[in-house]
Amino acid sequence: MNFKLPYKTKTYTVCEKPSVVVLFGMFFLFAFHSFAQVKSTIDSTSVKIGAQITYHIQVETDSSQLVVFPEGQTFSPLEMIESYDVDTLKNNDRYNLIKKYGLTQFDSGKYTIPQQRILIGDKTFFTDSLQVEVRNVVIDSTEGLFDIKPIIAVEKSASNWWQYVLITLLIIAVVAFLLFWFIWRQKPLTEDEKIALLPPYDRAKLALQKLDESPYLEQENLKDYYSELTFIIRKYLEEKVYDRALESTTNELIDRLTLLKEGNQIDISQEDIKNLQNILQRADLVKFAKSAPDIELAKLDRETIDVEIDHVKEALPEPTEEEKLLDEQYRQEQERKKKRKKIWITVGISVFLLLATITGFSLRYGFNYVKDTIIGHDSKELLEGDWVTSQYGFPPVTISTPKVLKRTTPELSEEMAQQLEITQFSYGSLIDRFHITVATTKLKASGETKIDLQQAIEGNLKLFESAGAQNIITKNEKFTTLNGAEGLKVFGTMDALIPNTEQIEKGKYVILGFTSKNVIQQIMIFHKEEDVYAAQMVERILNSVELKEAEK
Repeated sequence: MNFKLPYKTKTYTVCEKPSVVVLFGMFFLFAFHSFAQVKSTIDSTSVKIGAQITYHIQVETDSSQLVVFPEGQTFSPLEMIESYDVDTLKNNDRYNLIKKYGLTQFDSGKYTIPQQRILIGDKTFFTDSLQVEVRNVVIDSTEGLFDIKPIIAVEKSASNWWQYVLITLLIIAVVAFLLFWFIWRQKPLTEDEKIALLPPYDRAKLALQKLDESPYLEQENLKDYYSELTFIIRKYLEEKVYDRALESTTNELIDRLTLLKEGNQIDISQEDIKNLQNILQRADLVKFAKSAPDIELAKLDRETIDVEIDHVKEALPEPTEEEKLLDEQYRQEQERKKKRKKIWITVGISVFLLLATITGFSLRYGFNYVKDTIIGHDSKELLEGDWVTSQYGFPPVTISTPKVLKRTTPELSEEMAQQLEITQFSYGSLIDRFHITVATTKLKASGETKIDLQQAIEGNLKLFESAGAQNIITKNEKFTTLNGAEGLKVFGTMDALIPNTEQIEKGKYVILGFTSKNVIQQIMIFHKEEDVYAAQMVERILNSVELKEAEK
């Protein structure tokens, strides 16, 4: 931690005369020792296991110096659990800086807190080492000892999965309601829709009644009046007689009616055709030639159109059973078209929402993560499952894994069995996508034997080769666990055979090795190179490894 005092100081030039330089140098040394003082204390020299010890470092200095306090796990064999902020006290032109640390230890015994290095300006100071005793918790044996309690079932801790299910169901319900309300719901018919469902004859009669209620004649707006009147008769003729009546000119429409009469396709009189011709021609003059007939004549034309609609209806032949059947089939086909349209709209909206959701999550978390979440991925399920932290072997190796490691029995030759005692726990196998093994090997030879850790790890690499691995690339580096145990980390890549095939795929491996007297402790992990979830599991596993420091 860097701590810079908040005041600036002046800089002075020293005289270059030798006597003055010597005198100044002596003064500087004296002043340096007088202006910077470092003290260290602890609040207790004897604590119970797991209790906190507060370690104080006090630095007295002036305002011109940069002070750097120790950070990290520099108090081993004690563990730093908290680093407090620096307290600053001003005493005239000098400062007292007090830095506190919370320390603890979970094994009983007498420990020495090592010297701590303090940087003040460009000088280094060391604190005194301090002794502390960690006591066992005294057990009251007067009440007697009890047997070990049996294993009991523990309910799995509650998770938030039900919240996600509830939110998902709520979203689906909202989308389904919107689709029903705007697409599938039988909406009340509007006035225009009700009119559109009426037969052509009834619609024509209703349109004439609405024309009577219009203000056209009162306002002497004959152009709009005749336009509406002729549209009514033309629309009726188009639906019942001639399917191009609306777009035909007056002469074309009259010629078509005459032709249909002569062909006995419609039983309409010549007088009816003549009446229609006169009204249509008069309407053309009003609309295009600005003719202005009398209001009473307009009313008479309206009555004539009313009568002609009745005559046309009477002139039309009765539909045959075949025509009625065709009409019913047509109506059913229209209903099916409407239903298909609703289905396509529903499917389209659902697909759009699904794609939009997948796209959004893909942009946020990555497409492969979303794909693996939907389809499923073995390694992803292991990574996001309930992990287990346990101890394996003796001396114990504490490690967190996605599944409990099961005891396995390695195959040893008779000669090796006489020399070694191996305790091994594993999950998966070398041919699986993910494999982990924790092994503790004890040498049966009496006395202390020097163990070549590198050679021991190379023996594991031969296991990979015997399982069909090729092109094994090896790197190694020093590895230190969270609690300070030092070992060797060997890692790299290899080409592994895919089971039951002749194909190979890239894999990665990590082997940790630790030695202590006649004991070798090893952790071996293998996974596919492209498996990003396995890579995250390996990092999590390595960060969880704890064991006692190797005894020298």
